[in-house]
Amino acid sequence: MTRYIAPVKDMQFILQDVLKVSDSEIPGYDELERDFTNAILEEAGKLATDVLEPLNAVGDVEGCRLENGVVYTPTGFKAAFEKVKEGGWHGLDLPEEYGGQNLPYVMGISVGEILMSANMAFNMYQGLTHGAINALLAHASPEQKDIYLPKMISLEWTGTMNLTEPHCGTDLGMIRTKAEPQDDGSYKISGQKIFISAGDHDMAENVIHLVLAKAPGGGEGTKGISLFIVPKINVKADGSLGSRNGVSVGKIEEKMGIHGNATCVMNFDEATGYLVGDLHKGMRAMFVMMNEARLGVGLQGYAQAEAAYQNAVDYAKDRLQGRAVTGVENPNGPADPLIVHPDIRRNLMDQKSFIEGARAFTFWGAHLLDRGHRLGDKEAEGIISLLTPVIKGFQTDIGFDMTIQAQQIFGGHGYIEEFGMSQYARDARIAMIYEGANGVQALDLVGRKLAAEGGKPAMAFFELVKTFIKENDGNETLKAPFLDPLKAASKDLQGAMMYFMQNGMKNPNAALAGSTDFMHMFGHVCLGYMWAMMAKASAEALANGTADATFHETKLATGRYYMARHLPATGMHLARIMSGAEPVMALAEDQF
Repeated sequence: MTRYIAPVKDMQFILQDVLKVSDSEIPGYDELERDFTNAILEEAGKLATDVLEPLNAVGDVEGCRLENGVVYTPTGFKAAFEKVKEGGWHGLDLPEEYGGQNLPYVMGISVGEILMSANMAFNMYQGLTHGAINALLAHASPEQKDIYLPKMISLEWTGTMNLTEPHCGTDLGMIRTKAEPQDDGSYKISGQKIFISAGDHDMAENVIHLVLAKAPGGGEGTKGISLFIVPKINVKADGSLGSRNGVSVGKIEEKMGIHGNATCVMNFDEATGYLVGDLHKGMRAMFVMMNEARLGVGLQGYAQAEAAYQNAVDYAKDRLQGRAVTGVENPNGPADPLIVHPDIRRNLMDQKSFIEGARAFTFWGAHLLDRGHRLGDKEAEGIISLLTPVIKGFQTDIGFDMTIQAQQIFGGHGYIEEFGMSQYARDARIAMIYEGANGVQALDLVGRKLAAEGGKPAMAFFELVKTFIKENDGNETLKAPFLDPLKAASKDLQGAMMYFMQNGMKNPNAALAGSTDFMHMFGHVCLGYMWAMMAKASAEALANGTADATFHETKLATGRYYMARHLPATGMHLARIMSGAEPVMALAEDQF
C-alpha cells in the first residue's frame, strides 16, 4: 500500500520565505498571509490523504468502462468528485463573478500539486476543465461566459480540449474535422478526435468540449482552424439542458497508465457547435488552454515523483538489507536498513533535490504569471512564455526518471504491483508525451521562444540570474557552493545560445539537433537559480535564529547536493550541442 502526505512545510517555505508572497505588490497577494496559505494547504492535504490517495490504486486496477454509450469511472471516484465540488477547490483561482474565489494562480498551482500527487488520473477531470475555462475567459463572448462558466467552475459541467485526430497530432494544420455554418449562427461539427482526456464520464451532468475544426473559407494549414463549444448535451438559452447532441464516445483507450481517467475517442456527427472568438483564429484561443495545460503537466512531472519519493524513503528506512560498510548501525537486527548505503542515499538525494527545486521553479512560474496577469508586467509575461516549454519538457523528463529511481529502491518489490510503485512510473510517463511531446517542446524553445521579441525574454532571464549573483557575491554561505556553480552553468547556457545564433541560420539542423540538450541545460540552470534563492532564504533564517534550524540546514545540504552533482550536467549538454548536426544526421535513412 502506498501513502502520501502533502509537503505543506516545504510549500510554505517557497511561498512565504522565498517568494515572500504576502509582501508582494501583486493585487491579491496581500491576502496570502502565512496562516491563510497554511490553512488552505493543510485542508487540501487532508482531502488528498484521506479521500484521493486511497482511490489511486483503485483507479489503476479498475479503470473506466464504456457500457451502452455511458462512461463509468472507478469505484469511489464519483463520491470523491462531490467532495472536491463541495470544497470549492476547483474555483480557487477563478473569477468571483462566475463563482470562483479569485485567489492568485500561485495558490491554484500549490493546491494542484497536492491533489495531483495524491491521484493524477482523478485530478485530470477538473484539470482539463480549468484549462477550458481559461480559454473561454480569454475568448468567449459575454453570453457564452454567462451560460457556461458558472456551471464549469462549480464542476456541475466539466470541460475538454479536442485537438488530436487519428492522422495528426502536433501538426494541427492537417486536421479534417469540419464545421458547417448554419442559418441560426451555429455550426454542424463532424469528425473524429482521439486521445481526449476526461472525454466523458458519469461525475458531471454535462461535458463541454472545446473542438478545433475547419470552417469554409479559412484556407490551408493552421490559419483555417476555428474553435467551437460543442456540449455533450445541448444547452438552452436560459442555461438549462436540452436534447443530446451529436457527440458520442467511440471507445475508451487502453493505456499504459492513468487508467482512472477516461481517455476517449470522440465522434462528432453533425453536432451543434458554437464559435469561440474569431472565425479562423482558433489556434490563438486554444493556445490559452494549451499553455496553462503545459504548466500543469510540468507540475505532474514532479508531483508524481514526490509521491513516489515519499514511499521510497519509507521503504529505505524499513527494509533491512546488508550491513553499512563503516560498521553495524542496527545491532539488534539481522541487517541494517537500506538507507545506510551510499548508493541508496545518492538515489534518494537525486529525487529530493530535483523535486524541491522543481517545486520552487513551478511556483515561481505561477508567480510570474500572476505578475503578468494581475500587475500587467510584460517582462514577467515574456519570461514565463520562454520558460513554459522548459517547465513542461524538463520537469516531465526528469520527473519520470525520478519515479523510476524511487521504484529502484524497492528492488523486485518495485516491479510487482503489490507495492504500487509501478503505477507512479506508468502514470508519469504520459506527461512526457501529451500537451506537446517533449521533443516538440524543445523545438519550440529553440526555434521560437529564444527569438521571441528579439530575444528580450531570454536576456531578461539572464539578467535576473546575473543580478542575483552580483547582489549576493559577498555571502560566503552562498558563494562557493551556490553562486559560483550557477555562474558557470549560466555561462554554458549562454554559450549554447551563441552557438545557435552563429550556426542555426546557415544550418538549422545544427540548432535542432541540440534542442533537447538545450532544454535540459536550461532546466538545470533554472533549478540552480531556484536552489540559490532557497539557500539564501534558509541562510537568513538560520542567521536570524529560526526555531526550525534542522529544516533549513537540511535545505542547504540538499541544495549543495544539486549544485555539486546535477548542475555540472550543463557542461555535458554544451559539448553535445557544439558537436553540431553531423553526428545526429550522419546516417542515411536506409542505414537505420
